[in-house]
Amino acid sequence: MGSEETALTVHEFAMRFTATPRGARLARRLVSQRLDVWGHPYDSRVNETMTQIAAELTANAVRHGRVPGRDFHVRLRETATGGGDGAAVVIEVSDTRDGWPSPATPVPSVPEPPSPTQESGRGLRLVSVLADDWSVVPRAGAPGKTVRAELSLRARRR
Repeated sequence: MGSEETALTVHEFAMRFTATPRGARLARRLVSQRLDVWGHPYDSRVNETMTQIAAELTANAVRHGRVPGRDFHVRLRETATGGGDGAAVVIEVSDTRDGWPSPATPVPSVPEPPSPTQESGRGLRLVSVLADDWSVVPRAGAPGKTVRAELSLRARRR
């Protein structure tokens, strides 16, 4: 968030899911349902965008971050600041696979596009376009990483 004000969590949802396609699908559906309960209807920009981001991040956690016997974790928050300009929805997806990112391989702000013949490799590129901000950080005190994406609740000026 660009504001120097402290963001307050207005709503929060967190849950662990099996690192399977079924777990990723359930996570995506629960993110959409939770946003609807929080006042962002299924057909709203916020719900549709965050559901797409959740789909990409959870699919990546299953495909690239899966460690047999370990789950991935989703945390969804709606935040607000006193002035209201900093209101946002934030999703964090954590997996338990070590590796990327490392100081030697920083995360690019916009990943390189895959070749037209590649069947995968577009997920984080979509996240970088859909989210107002995103990052990848090592999990604190545990193996793995957390991918975080933020969507401002202010009207977009693109």
